[in-house]
Amino acid sequence: MFLQRSAVAAIRRTVPRALASRTFTTSIVRRDAPKEDKPESSPASKIPPGKSLLEGYKTIDQIKTEEDLFAPGAKPGTVPTDLEQATGLERLEILGKMQGIDIFDLKPLDASRLGTLEDPIVVNSAGNEQYCGCTGFPADSHTVLWITLTREEPVSRCMECGSTYKMHYVGPADDPHAHHDHHAAPERPKNMADFIKPEYQNV
Repeated sequence: MFLQRSAVAAIRRTVPRALASRTFTTSIVRRDAPKEDKPESSPASKIPPGKSLLEGYKTIDQIKTEEDLFAPGAKPGTVPTDLEQATGLERLEILGKMQGIDIFDLKPLDASRLGTLEDPIVVNSAGNEQYCGCTGFPADSHTVLWITLTREEPVSRCMECGSTYKMHYVGPADDPHAHHDHHAAPERPKNMADFIKPEYQNV
């Protein structure tokens, strides 16, 4: 142990400080590009005044079939933008945002009041099942509790605060992808909703 320490001390004394210490240097050069060569900040800045961003693209009321949601693609030798390459639902969302329309209704639920059986908080759904998160009234008074709403049982209450939610189906009348099984559907397992008194249910 003593020999190891003395050997390290001897090496430190014999090696010159200039060789032992490391020196780091940096240099920064700033060059300002000419104003005409600066990249544009956004695609909207390339549009001449008086011309619409939607020019050449279909508006929401012009979209009738799936073919209307195909992208034109980018010109050869260019990098495509989202608007030039997005297809399907992504393209529908982008075109909607360009027109100020929220396609997927992403605004939060009404948390300014407590939903009751007579006046529930309405939740739009395009599918047969919808999940909504309740944080209580006033908002954030309890942790998020997830509530399942279905087309068969569109009304449900929060177990913590009692706020009532109702699903409003906005999807297609008939689902073309639904598989019609000729066998009898299995019986739904019972849950707490089956034991609620009838006067507490919205019937």
